[in-house]
Amino acid sequence: MTTTTLLLARHGETPWHAENRYAGASDIGLTALGRAQAEALGRWVGERPVDAVWCSPLTRAVATAEPACRVLGIEARREDDLRECGFGVVEGRTLAEFAAEHPAAAEAYRRDPVAHPFPGAEDPRAAAARGVAALRRIAGAHRGGRVLVVAHNTLLRLVLCSLLRIPLSEYRRVLPRLLNAAVTEIRVDGDRTALLSLNVPCA
Repeated sequence: MTTTTLLLARHGETPWHAENRYAGASDIGLTALGRAQAEALGRWVGERPVDAVWCSPLTRAVATAEPACRVLGIEARREDDLRECGFGVVEGRTLAEFAAEHPAAAEAYRRDPVAHPFPGAEDPRAAAARGVAALRRIAGAHRGGRVLVVAHNTLLRLVLCSLLRIPLSEYRRVLPRLLNAAVTEIRVDGDRTALLSLNVPCA
């Protein structure tokens, strides 16, 4: 069998979630709720066959993957290309704060976040490309298997749009938000991808 099942999970809640601040490349840890969400994901994984765990190297993703690894008795493999997009000048800030200072730039971002990313941000197209390449490498390393992949909200939405041939410019409208520690299941076979479920809570 050449098809690999990837269980894509966003990391648990961080202190910046309550105010909807962009974490991006900033290395933020989990809140108590985020740790509970990670434990729920671990229990969910323990009830299903999973062969491997991969995660972003950022602390919030590593900590979210840890309970699943503990249940499975394996170590997570870290993949730098699964890290979150860098958001430039809005790291640690909200979109509303940015809009108050730069209304035209914020409106352009809302209209098309790929053509008009935040100043100093990573190019979303480059982020999507590295994320897709990472998932294809992981799928190729576990042909016929089931793999938990813990990463980030914006990166995963860009990657899903790319794999499912949805215009990247639509990622915020088509996929408004991935829930913390929820699972999206896809099957990857070469350059073909099937979406089986989206944003399924584990608790």
